[in-house]
Amino acid sequence: MTIKHLPAELRPRERLRVQGAGSLSTAELLAVVIGTGTRGNSALEVGTRLLRHFGSLSDLAAASPVEVTVIPGIGHARALQVLAALELGRRLLEPSPARRVVRSAADAAAVCTPMRRLDREHFRVILLNTRHEILDIVDVSVGGLASAPVHPREVFKEAIRRSAAAVILVHNHPSGHSEPSRDDLLITEQLHAAGRLVGIEVLDHLIIGERTFTSLREQRQGFP
Repeated sequence: MTIKHLPAELRPRERLRVQGAGSLSTAELLAVVIGTGTRGNSALEVGTRLLRHFGSLSDLAAASPVEVTVIPGIGHARALQVLAALELGRRLLEPSPARRVVRSAADAAAVCTPMRRLDREHFRVILLNTRHEILDIVDVSVGGLASAPVHPREVFKEAIRRSAAAVILVHNHPSGHSEPSRDDLLITEQLHAAGRLVGIEVLDHLIIGERTFTSLREQRQGFP
């Protein structure tokens, strides 16, 4: 049986096997991720509807699972499959931060650029070795639109486990503005003091906005 004689729902997968992923259109790639359609809808039809409804892959990737399920033929499980696949693609394009040397606040902000797109406040910690190479970037907490609860224990737990010599604190402002709040300065002072107690230096605290970032160390705020 040739590809053209296969049911429409199976053609993208067979072409992927025979010709490679580069031969498929965006709608066909979505059809492969979706797997099988439902309620009389082929996977290719569903993939095409997704693109027509959202307009682009970037807009589809930014949608919530509930927004994706409005498309006929997409249930909750398939919506999650599609969004997970798009998130994997996005992460593939991100440079690996491991062993990158941080020489400035701009270097640290560069590896946290994806935080600009987050719609909730996330607090992360960049773990550094004695040469200021990045060991890892750890999620500490996720908050609401305006805050993310932070406890020193959670901030330094992974740093101690990984024997980090220093850390850089990072959080985003979903509002897009990077100006520090009074709470930002207070938590910086608290975590800097806690770091001195456990022998792990807090080098900086970065606030990531939509188009810019603020280094509290460079502004001499929250640091003695």
